[in-house]
Amino acid sequence: MVQTIVKKSYPSSSHNLTFQYVGLDEPEKPDVLSWLSKPTTKAPSRHALAITRVNKQTHEIVVDLSKGLILSDDIYRGSGYPLLTYEEQIAAILLPLKYGPFVKSAENRGINVSEVVCSTFTKGWFGDERKTKRVLIIQCFHTKDTVNLYLRPIEGVEILVDLDEMNIVEYSDRYRMPVPKAEGTDYRLSTQKPPLGPRINGAAIMQSDEQGFEIDGHTIR
Repeated sequence: MVQTIVKKSYPSSSHNLTFQYVGLDEPEKPDVLSWLSKPTTKAPSRHALAITRVNKQTHEIVVDLSKGLILSDDIYRGSGYPLLTYEEQIAAILLPLKYGPFVKSAENRGINVSEVVCSTFTKGWFGDERKTKRVLIIQCFHTKDTVNLYLRPIEGVEILVDLDEMNIVEYSDRYRMPVPKAEGTDYRLSTQKPPLGPRINGAAIMQSDEQGFEIDGHTIR
């Protein structure tokens, strides 16, 4: 419902719109207390908060669900960016697999790109006042003969993806490190061979007769 309301103001034909977060916009406490003291009065309206990316800008949009209207639409101009979406992360990790320089780097290491999977990592913010682009670092791994992909990174390759443009903006292949062997990296119990470690005795947690915590106003001890 929230997306439907927002999309009326930002149709996809003329706007690049993504929803980074949608959640409850809680009413002001005095409004809630006033209603609780007089339950016969009309309850506060139901509002939702949507954090979106619209044409490379972050918007904080409050929607009235009862009326189906946008109450406020503010552009966020502070530091940092909103949450990543699953869809944009999937799109980002697929880019290297069709990127010529990366395919060449994999071949130079004797790796078939069909056996490569990638993952996303945020670049971070280091306190500078510069407005940086919304970018991700992409790290790729060789998955042949193992499910424990994190133990087989393809090192020396650095990939930077611009999420708003959804393309690779920086790429370098600085050095080659041998990819660790797959042998002995599978952590699944079904693949383990004896001798196995000692069995751990079962443990039980019991609640004593007394309460294990104390509430003091708004503090829990």
